[in-house]
Amino acid sequence: MTPIFLASSSPRRRALLEQAGIPFTLLTPRVSEEVDGEPPPPHQLVERLARRKAAAGARLVDRGLIIGADTIVVFRGRVLGKPADSAAAEEMLHLLQGASHDVFTGLAVIEQPGGRTMTAWERTRVTFRTLTDEEIRLYAATGEPADKAGAYAAQGLGAIFITSIEGCYFNVVGLPLARLAVMLAGFGVHVLALAAGRPAFINKGRLEE
Repeated sequence: MTPIFLASSSPRRRALLEQAGIPFTLLTPRVSEEVDGEPPPPHQLVERLARRKAAAGARLVDRGLIIGADTIVVFRGRVLGKPADSAAAEEMLHLLQGASHDVFTGLAVIEQPGGRTMTAWERTRVTFRTLTDEEIRLYAATGEPADKAGAYAAQGLGAIFITSIEGCYFNVVGLPLARLAVMLAGFGVHVLALAAGRPAFINKGRLEE
């Protein structure tokens, strides 16, 4: 079987791959998310960063498929990444409350050896209800927004703010599984065939049931 690697430090992406029954090895290469010059459109930005992460992971392995992903929130043309602190999280939530925003995730899969690369992106529209200042303060104080693009977690407490999601829910969490499954099939790896055997998760050479 072709080894699969996830080049990401995100526990949410790891959980989603496990949910899909995909065996993988976790890689956590250091990758800068800074972009020189004028930022490209959101879909190009996340594709570029996903490719950068996958490429960093590909340098660590000799054989296999390396998955990279990057997620951003875009509100009226403004890109919202991960908040630097609680005050930044509150600022983002004040922007998002009572309105709609877009979540973009870029995906990249690189095959080693050879470096064959496939990229894609997904967009989901998310709408928040109106929030009070107290709700925003209390949510920021939980610490949940700390490492989340847009300062909220749709799979966590942030779910109580969301009134509608148009598009892929898993994209909002950080890994659009349907899109990824199609990409892996392009490399001859079929997720349903893997899931049928319920394989264990592989982390740095150690099996975990």
